[in-house]
Amino acid sequence: MVQVPIRAGVGGPVRRRNPEPGRGSNGGNSLKLALKLVAVGVVALIVGVGSALLFVRGAGLGGDVSSGPWQTNLAIGSTEADPYTRARVAVAGLLALNRSETIYFTATRDEAGDVLRSGCIYKVTGTDPPARWWSVTLYGADHYLVANSENRYSYGGATIAREADESFIIAVGPTESEGNWIPTGGQTDATFSLTLRLYNPEPEAVTNPSGIALPTIVKEACPS
Repeated sequence: MVQVPIRAGVGGPVRRRNPEPGRGSNGGNSLKLALKLVAVGVVALIVGVGSALLFVRGAGLGGDVSSGPWQTNLAIGSTEADPYTRARVAVAGLLALNRSETIYFTATRDEAGDVLRSGCIYKVTGTDPPARWWSVTLYGADHYLVANSENRYSYGGATIAREADESFIIAVGPTESEGNWIPTGGQTDATFSLTLRLYNPEPEAVTNPSGIALPTIVKEACPS
């Protein structure tokens, strides 16, 4: 019989060197810190984007120039528009032109300063504003046209019925009215806005938009 020498340690228990004190714990702490920083960054990004979106969607197209309840921003469609203005134009879905070609007025309130609501009845009264052509369009709070059975969303200078003195009256509300009527979509508490576009405006409108006469918006009733 051949005897095979057995070397000490072969096939026996293997002893591992103990890690240096603190080495494993430091690695774990670094990973935890990195994960916390990533989480904070993600939360900050979500909050930032969310607040910006709320501002853009809630601000509408109003600006610092007013004529009655109508507001406009002269930077719309120009190279002077800041990022927030460009974003509001994009959200509203406008093909914005320079103000020498088109001026956009938006109203979210009536003459008394009350918010425009779908369940109320309004009268929009005026004469042709100083422009070659104009239109008034109703939009919902989401900046989309409000669906209605009449498929009626706006009136323009060429389509509106006029009074004997060439003025016009547009009824805006949930119930049908004789003459010019833009439906608001039903008896709800939803808000809406009116956009007045002046195409090829006269020089007086371009240089001093707050000084021109625009239609009035008067609340007639709010049926309960």
